[in-house]
Amino acid sequence: MTETHKNPIAAQRRIGRRLLSHHLPLGLASGVLVLLFFQALTSPDVKFRLSMATAYTSLILIGGTLMTGAINILRSHSNPISTDFRRDIGIWAAIIGVAHVVAGLNVHMGGKFWLYFLYPANEQHLLPIRIDPFGFANHTGMIATIILIVLVAISNDLSMRFLGSKRWKYIQRYNYALYVLVILHAIAYQLIEKRQMPYPLIFATAIAVVLVIQSLGFQRRKQQLAQTTTPPNI
Repeated sequence: MTETHKNPIAAQRRIGRRLLSHHLPLGLASGVLVLLFFQALTSPDVKFRLSMATAYTSLILIGGTLMTGAINILRSHSNPISTDFRRDIGIWAAIIGVAHVVAGLNVHMGGKFWLYFLYPANEQHLLPIRIDPFGFANHTGMIATIILIVLVAISNDLSMRFLGSKRWKYIQRYNYALYVLVILHAIAYQLIEKRQMPYPLIFATAIAVVLVIQSLGFQRRKQQLAQTTTPPNI
């Protein structure tokens, strides 16, 4: 049990610090990003603009959860199993991600959200579940949303104590699967809607930054492990 759980006053101070130093700036940054993307889009469809704005903002935030550990390694800082900052980025990624799902399910099909996953009743198919590119895009998005909600649900000290650090970390690593699913979902929609610049450029840049930081952090971590396992010269 951590000191903050033994001491209620310390726990309250910790929550207060997170609200002021994490959630307030993260919430403001998320809102600004959504607004900037929304205003930059030229489509007359407000639902589409909101869907796109929340999609790109959520993509950036999910990437941020992946980069925090790598950045700590690159800066030679401690990199614990979990940090409040990483959790709080994930919380805002989930908030904006769920907002994207709600907005996105109202862009196509006239609000009949089940048609994102199932073929229309008047079409004859071997299976009712959509396996076309549109279905692929939405199924990957749905699975990504489920993973995102699960990760947020366990992003607390109580879940870590209940699951144990090893099991908790194993589940938390699904963040990488989440990111891959989000990328596949986004690529599918890029192709389906034949999106023009600058959308593919923004998408590719956001992913490239995460991949570069992750790669650099991985290489630094390998160097650190090699140094600790190399026997000293006699």
